[in-house]
Amino acid sequence: MVGTTRRTLLGGMAGMAAMSAAGTTARAAPASPIALNIVDVGGQLQLTQRALESYWRARPDTVSRMNFSQAPAPELPGKLQAQQNAGRVDIDLVLGGVDIISNGVDLGIWTKLFPDHASSLPDLQTLLLPAAYDMQKLAQGQAVCVVFCPGGPLLEYMPDRVKQPPATAEDLLAWTRANKNRFLYARPANSGPGRAFLMGMPYILGDSDPKDPAGGWAKTWSYLAELGKNIEYYPTGTSATMKELAEGSRDMVASHVGWDINPRALGVVPKEAQIATLKGFHFVTDAQYMTIPKGIAADRIPVLLDVVNYMLTKPAQAMTYDKGYFYPGPSVRDVPLSLAPAESQKVIEEFGRGDFYTKLFAETPMDTQLEAKKLVYAFERWDKEIGAKVGK
Repeated sequence: MVGTTRRTLLGGMAGMAAMSAAGTTARAAPASPIALNIVDVGGQLQLTQRALESYWRARPDTVSRMNFSQAPAPELPGKLQAQQNAGRVDIDLVLGGVDIISNGVDLGIWTKLFPDHASSLPDLQTLLLPAAYDMQKLAQGQAVCVVFCPGGPLLEYMPDRVKQPPATAEDLLAWTRANKNRFLYARPANSGPGRAFLMGMPYILGDSDPKDPAGGWAKTWSYLAELGKNIEYYPTGTSATMKELAEGSRDMVASHVGWDINPRALGVVPKEAQIATLKGFHFVTDAQYMTIPKGIAADRIPVLLDVVNYMLTKPAQAMTYDKGYFYPGPSVRDVPLSLAPAESQKVIEEFGRGDFYTKLFAETPMDTQLEAKKLVYAFERWDKEIGAKVGK
């Protein structure tokens, strides 16, 4: 259980005012307050825990406490399936990215929110940013997009060690040959930047169909195999790549917008780290979702839907600017940085690279990630053909 703090108490007061002003969907309080078990598999709590705690403090008649935990994305589906088969699901809300949502859609483990519960949720096409709504479609009605980032793929490098960053895919391959084991990206199935790198290469390389990893990525699969000859290993998560960049064991890593700003703001990566893009790149957009597993008791569903509703209000959305972890953060329209907490505004002012990203967002095409089955296929093929043959 998360203890009461000055932050959560003030957040609860703000949450009460926000929900009143936003006019969230009417809901019936349960017979007695319930404890919610919330599992994060994508690092989302950094963005949404503060707002979730605000909801908790504002709804004492509904929620007695929120239990937060984290789990690796690849492990949760199996755990949920076991609970569902046993008829004892004890996870109320799952927070995660496209990887866990796509896997869960493929396995059929999520509650169908649309159209089954559409009357208790807002019109997302009207509410969400256009690019965030495109990401919403990938959830196939089984999750709600609550956080949005244009994503990547970007290259992050240390300018004292990389004097001339690659400008094209051919440049990157040549650089890795000349600087063996100095470039790194994480396993795509468990890394936002790794996923963006994988799905962004078909655009950069001019593949026949960037949305078809089975039939349209001939250049990409060949390129990644060749690139892999110059990569020592593939970490299981992005944090390891940032740590190695900071320590000097790597000179350049795959990154995306949030992973550029946040580690520098936290002091994990030196502030002077720089960003480069490759010719022809498109942003492969990224999102974080909330979803309800199948098997949850029916009388808990209205409470969980109310939580989701609150998370889509502007005050809750403004908190997702955080420290740039998923910059910008809000998936909802008309939530400017000026609405964010003062500490968030300060971080973005210092580490957000001025108008660099604003200009890049405006000038660069944005494309969604692959739909569920194709994404799962891409992950499995990468694991087999690229990840398993590292350095070969």
